[in-house]
Amino acid sequence: MRAVGIKTLKNRLSEYIRVAATGETILVTDHDHVVAELGPPQAGRANDVTDALLSEVIRQGWLRPPLIVSQARPKRAPVATLKALLAELAADRGER
Repeated sequence: MRAVGIKTLKNRLSEYIRVAATGETILVTDHDHVVAELGPPQAGRANDVTDALLSEVIRQGWLRPPLIVSQARPKRAPVATLKALLAELAADRGER
């Protein structure tokens, strides 16, 4: 376990991130008082940033997680047939 001041941490952040990635915990101090800890991700923590962002969005209540988790993607059905889309496009162009 290491202790480092905020200014030193800021100036050598990449080095301390690599140290934390190896499993060591770094105590961040401000005027000799510990204010934060920098360490490796906890077990079960998402490996991907998008997973962490999704978790935060769910915590904020913006999204709800699915009730049933399935590995298979749902079948996609076309919203309209090509013939219907082309007819709408022709009608829209005719109005101009």
